[in-house]
Amino acid sequence: MPIDGIFGVTVDVLGKSLDLRARNHGYISANLANAETPGYVPTTLSFEGELKEALNGRGKNRGALTNPRHIPLKGGNGTLDGVRGTVIETPADAPGVDGNKVELENEMGKMVENQIMYNATVQLLGKEFDSIKTAIKGGN
Repeated sequence: MPIDGIFGVTVDVLGKSLDLRARNHGYISANLANAETPGYVPTTLSFEGELKEALNGRGKNRGALTNPRHIPLKGGNGTLDGVRGTVIETPADAPGVDGNKVELENEMGKMVENQIMYNATVQLLGKEFDSIKTAIKGGN
């Protein structure tokens, strides 16, 4: 019996979301750390749309590898494993005199939102594992 998919789609999606949110935290932290670096342009990781497409199985290049020698399609065949996110620049509307485009208030807001979503995902994942544990124990 293969181990892949043993927990189902929910656990896979929540796990992937945690990975992507942790990566996004790194980008936001870098933005805050470079708030006074001349010419710095902040970045963030955009992944929600890509995650939704993979979940729906409707990636841009839907298809299946029928032979191991085939070239994989972009985005990992519309699977969760293929979701990597896209790094995008998020400059402030009014850059500073030194060309720095970090707006501290925006970055702090993004940090808080990302942290709240990360914590909520951890709680959902915990509840999912509690359900699995209950099923294994037989409802006791």
